[in-house]
Amino acid sequence: MPFTRRSLIDAAAARFGWRRAYGDTTDVEALLTEQTETAYREAAHHAALATAKNSDPLAVQPGVLDARGRILADVLYLEGVLTGARNRGLAPELIKCLEDVVDHGHELTVLLADTARATAAGDTAGQ
Repeated sequence: MPFTRRSLIDAAAARFGWRRAYGDTTDVEALLTEQTETAYREAAHHAALATAKNSDPLAVQPGVLDARGRILADVLYLEGVLTGARNRGLAPELIKCLEDVVDHGHELTVLLADTARATAAGDTAGQ
């Protein structure tokens, strides 16, 4: 399906709180590629903005806390998805992948919490 048509369908579905599911790995790969390209396009802008704004540890803190909050919410959502997959007896490979994602997500939130604490510790050794 062409990108513009898929985008319109996805946008319309999102307005109603729906999410599309893709039964074909080709469609999934296309979406993954699109997500990656979009993220990397935006990353250059974020890096330039962060360089200008993040002049000390406290300037870094709000972004770290925001990212941790979003990631924690997503990890807890995925934990629910994992529970549902287990309860419904879905494929063991899918369950294993979800377990890995949830475990990694929790580890990431711990690292981000440590980073947030470091911003408040007043450690300015890098300056």
